[in-house]
Amino acid sequence: MSNDQGTIEARLTEQEYFRPPSKFVGQANVSDPAVYDRFDDFPEGFEEYADLLDWEQRWDETFDGSNPPFFEWFVGGKLNASYNCVDRHLDERKNRTALLWEGEGGEQRNITYRDLYREVNTMAAVLREVGVQEDDVVTLHLPMLPALPITMLACARIGAPHSEVFAGFSASALADRIDDADSDVVVTVDGYYRRGEFLDHKQKADQAVEEADSDVDTVLVWERHEGDLHDDVELVEGRDVLVSELQADHERARVDPVTRDAEDPLFLMYTSGTTGQPKGCQHRTGGYLSYVTGTSKYVLDIEPDDTYWCAADIGWITGHSYIVYGPLALGTTSVMYEGAPDHPHKGRIWETAEKYDVDVFHTSPTAVRMFMKWGEQYLAEYDFDFRHMTTVGEPIQPEAWLWYYKHIGDEDAVIVDTWWQTETGGHLITNLPAIQDMKPGSAGRPCPGIEPAILDDDGDEIEPRSGRAGNLAITRPWPGMLQTVYGDDERFIDEYWQRFSDTDSDDWRDWNYEAGDGAVHEEDGYFRILGRLDDVMNVAGHRLGTMELESAIAEVEDVAEAAVAAREDAEKGEVPDAYVTLREGVEATEEVRERIVAAVEDEIGKFARPANVVFCDDLPKTRSGKIMRRLLADISNEEELGDTTTLRDPSVPERIREQVHGD
Repeated sequence: MSNDQGTIEARLTEQEYFRPPSKFVGQANVSDPAVYDRFDDFPEGFEEYADLLDWEQRWDETFDGSNPPFFEWFVGGKLNASYNCVDRHLDERKNRTALLWEGEGGEQRNITYRDLYREVNTMAAVLREVGVQEDDVVTLHLPMLPALPITMLACARIGAPHSEVFAGFSASALADRIDDADSDVVVTVDGYYRRGEFLDHKQKADQAVEEADSDVDTVLVWERHEGDLHDDVELVEGRDVLVSELQADHERARVDPVTRDAEDPLFLMYTSGTTGQPKGCQHRTGGYLSYVTGTSKYVLDIEPDDTYWCAADIGWITGHSYIVYGPLALGTTSVMYEGAPDHPHKGRIWETAEKYDVDVFHTSPTAVRMFMKWGEQYLAEYDFDFRHMTTVGEPIQPEAWLWYYKHIGDEDAVIVDTWWQTETGGHLITNLPAIQDMKPGSAGRPCPGIEPAILDDDGDEIEPRSGRAGNLAITRPWPGMLQTVYGDDERFIDEYWQRFSDTDSDDWRDWNYEAGDGAVHEEDGYFRILGRLDDVMNVAGHRLGTMELESAIAEVEDVAEAAVAAREDAEKGEVPDAYVTLREGVEATEEVRERIVAAVEDEIGKFARPANVVFCDDLPKTRSGKIMRRLLADISNEEELGDTTTLRDPSVPERIREQVHGD
């Protein structure tokens, strides 16, 4: 294997395959491998997803690639996303539950499609009363309450793109996003519950409006307990309006869905960028909704009569695509949960799954590792039976996959790992669960119609199925892809297309989407994702992805979670430091440390052995659960800690620093 700077060493142990159970294959939405042949008919194959929706006017052209990279999908088609997620289900499914909401304190709301229709119409009328017009961007800062999907669908109903900012983000982060979207209406809530505490949430919106340069003239305030405002919340006269007061005036409102062009924007979703300034990924109505509906049916195997639970937050793209738009477009029941997964006890997730008889469960590798750390004893008293389980958000280590398969799926559920991004809108690399075998640690094969490639640093394609690692790129457009970076077409090109495209060409075939992840295309045709390319270190001439090092460490049964950071070394260039949390009941001993080092040596080689193994109570994570390895690198290299304001617990890196350096 080449050891040049363009190649990431990929040395994970090959894993065995697991067949999908025959009973799953027999009921699956798609089990015929010919689906791939249909989607290879580009671009017409993607009409199979679009045909799952109701269109007011059918498209004239499936794909227009004449102005790359500003591709257009289902050109001339007209539809409304809110209508497709709500209204069209009323004739046959009006009494079917659309949203099952579980509050942290045990409160429950069972919102049928008829209920959702009424509430979305009422909120649409509220938005119009405060002056929201078609194409105005409305910024939302809402936690996991029914108010969030209701407001999203109300915005979609009147043709106003929504920009939901994750509730855990700070006031300053909210202000930045308000400014970038140029919103003059912000929607928030007085408070919500987290670990038993009723938090004052509105204070973030108050501070953000003060910091923002945009002239926010209206703040709509939902109430967590209607009629009982949080004690610490004050309303600003002339700006703040209680949603409940306006709802009372529009209780029986009927707002006709605004006809939207397929290319009209549906929402913005902000994600981090290389410059540090968040990027407003702009998603279109027709292509996005078609793609998430299709992948919800084909990849997640969602049936209308299922109870489906994606245990993510709607504040991120996973929640937009696979809690709200995809499942509701299919007319299924989607579960929402307000609080922390271990409050008031560590069996809360499984208690909820049993309570609602969940069929399809969707979570992250971070959560799986957390469940592993707690131990299977928290599963024992609950009776649940998942047909299908998904992981999303980051590569899953084989050991975590196997634990998930054995202890959560009872070796009887299908697991699909999914690779995709905020920018892609929906799944791009993942197995169709009834067709391909499961392989721990592997994202699987490309979704129908998707064409990935592994490129070296010069943009040349590495031979397919060679097992050589490189840069993951997508070489053919797809309907769920972002339209642009909001308000900044040049940045859109720079961030995603410049490196691996002939940007002077008018031929869409010369444009390749740069994912920013390293990956390997293996001999069996499966793709293994190695993580972000900025999470790479050069150890004695070998480029190593943090994911493979962390996967090796996770093979040690004592380990709950691991993160690896690069430390500068005069001899080797860089060496890995391992930061490790242990499972409950395991003590941090020299023997455990030796097992961790031995696992890395066995899996990767002695050259990759960790220079230090640091045992921690916790790792620095963002509020979405992603590990901030750059802060660990700051600690390893005795540098000042970078920005910690986006962390779930900003004190974690400081505690680790004191532990490592003693000051």
